[in-house]
Amino acid sequence: MSQTAQQAQTPTETHTSGAATVDHWIDGASVTGSSDRSGPVYNPALGVEQKRVRFASTEDVDAAVQAAARAFPAWRDTSIAKRQAVMFTFRELLAGRTDELAAILTSEHGKVLSDAAGEIARGLEVVELACAMPGYTKGEYSENVSTGIDVYTTRQPVGVVGIISPFNFPAMVPLWFFPLAIATGNTVVLKPSEKDPSAAVWLAKLMKEAGLPDGVLNVVHGDKVAVDALLHHPTVRSISFVGSTPIAQYIYSTATANGKRVQALGGAKNHMLVLPDADLDLAADAAVNAGFGSAGERCMAISAVLAVDTIADEFVAKVAERMARLKTGDGTRGCDMGPLITREHRDKVAGYLDVAASDGADVVVDGRDPDVDGDPDGFWMGPTLVDKVPTSSAVYRDEIFGPVLSVIRVEGYEDGLELINSSRYGNGTAIFTNDGGAARRFQREVTVGMVGINVPIPVPVAYHSFGGWKDSLFGDAKAYGARGFDFYTQEKAITSRWLDPSHGGINLGFPQHD
Repeated sequence: MSQTAQQAQTPTETHTSGAATVDHWIDGASVTGSSDRSGPVYNPALGVEQKRVRFASTEDVDAAVQAAARAFPAWRDTSIAKRQAVMFTFRELLAGRTDELAAILTSEHGKVLSDAAGEIARGLEVVELACAMPGYTKGEYSENVSTGIDVYTTRQPVGVVGIISPFNFPAMVPLWFFPLAIATGNTVVLKPSEKDPSAAVWLAKLMKEAGLPDGVLNVVHGDKVAVDALLHHPTVRSISFVGSTPIAQYIYSTATANGKRVQALGGAKNHMLVLPDADLDLAADAAVNAGFGSAGERCMAISAVLAVDTIADEFVAKVAERMARLKTGDGTRGCDMGPLITREHRDKVAGYLDVAASDGADVVVDGRDPDVDGDPDGFWMGPTLVDKVPTSSAVYRDEIFGPVLSVIRVEGYEDGLELINSSRYGNGTAIFTNDGGAARRFQREVTVGMVGINVPIPVPVAYHSFGGWKDSLFGDAKAYGARGFDFYTQEKAITSRWLDPSHGGINLGFPQHD
């Protein structure tokens, strides 16, 4: 156990002056660390600080990395069968305690409980993929490439890996990464968002309950100090990141300059093109679901609808009618949409409506003063619809990351495709049409990494990889799926010649997994 871990083997949340504090998790124990810095963790539905989270110093991050480095040789050499068994156990524990984790997500992020459960379900898909690790990490074998010489490849873990995850999916995004990393024999240091940190520690404790050895999964909290410590640490071999485009670009350039392999998934401005032949009821339902789920705080949200002129008025009316039925409020009360993560973020999102009005757009539904089922001090922003948004407006160009759905009117398919392809982002897009030829042409011509055809949020299932193009992904290392296994392993080629056959003796029993 590390020296830092020995200093503080307290529960995950310590209490100082009556306030709960979220601690680090290093070498299988709760750790206070050496820094006296901390940050607030709010309940967004109440608008109050409910606990503090410790911010790691560079020394704290080093302690976590060293714990992971010490654990790596034994975990790397643990049999595939044993590693797989830990992941199977973790999967069963997580599936059986979804409600407990969902409550944590709702209390710190604000998303409604049904959204939180959906987030966990998508994360569980990747855990199940991790259980199938042996089929994805097999090598290849070529016999007798030259007389008496064979060549074969193996895939081996890279070592200590760093994961930096965002506030909007505090369970799902870590689950995109650490199950694959751990299943393939790596050890992990996870830095979750300081805005909602408790889910990461909860998951780490559950992994220990599943039989994961101490030091294989560590969690450190904090801000740029902790991030930079991971990016520059010579023992960290790779970095996985999801967040905004400017930070993704910084992560990628800094980590690669320090010799690390990097997955850096950035922001988005996802477009949905609605053609005149589309089922407008289906399209309107999809726009509302994709625009306002999780209060719009997701990188795969539809935030820009490109409606062809001939059907735009009807489409906007259908969307507005559906929005009127949405209930905004406390995520524990059966509402459709919860609050935003902080008051500052809520104010930033609301400010875009002043920009929209000054740019000549039509604010059809104004969500700045919603009727909520919740505490009046919550960080509330209701569903918002803005029509006739100019493409020159920041409302169109920026990733607002809130419940603001913009409608941009286009002349037809060509006009819509040109707008999508000229965007700096290329994360997700969708087309709604009943014309198979138009859909097939769209999927071939659009310069976006994930495409939906009559599907508004085309997030791939776990065995297909997730990632965008352009400024939505830096490098080419996508998340989970086959590409995830590739990222967390390195290929080794062996050329072999044996002059004499060997004999291993007789053993009629089954092989044993140590």
